[in-house]
Amino acid sequence: QVQLVESGGGLVQAGGSLRLSCVVSGQTFSSYSMGWFRQAAGKGREFVAAIYWMDPRTAYADSVKGRFTISRDNGQNTVYLQMNSLKPEDTAAYYCNQAPSIRTYYPRDASVFPSWGQGTQVIVSS
Repeated sequence: QVQLVESGGGLVQAGGSLRLSCVVSGQTFSSYSMGWFRQAAGKGREFVAAIYWMDPRTAYADSVKGRFTISRDNGQNTVYLQMNSLKPEDTAAYYCNQAPSIRTYYPRDASVFPSWGQGTQVIVSS
């Protein structure tokens, strides 16, 4: 079972930036699409961004397009989410995950993932 450790969250004012990191266990990291979801209080877990195993193809939710950038370092088994121009509505717990199957596109349905890490909290004040 893959292990995921997210970090980099915190409290930031609207308009500010944060960079989230996610370290992933496993020896075949480069063969998996990776992505981020988020979950605001009282809401479901929603897709944020994905980066495919054949980097540099990426995908973003409309709500973050142009503000967030996903990247990966296969040598460090790490995926990043650079978040700029943050808004109060970006406040949520952020979770990374690995696509359930090797060399496949990244699902946007959170229910298909068998497990999750602990997440990292992002709070954007107005």
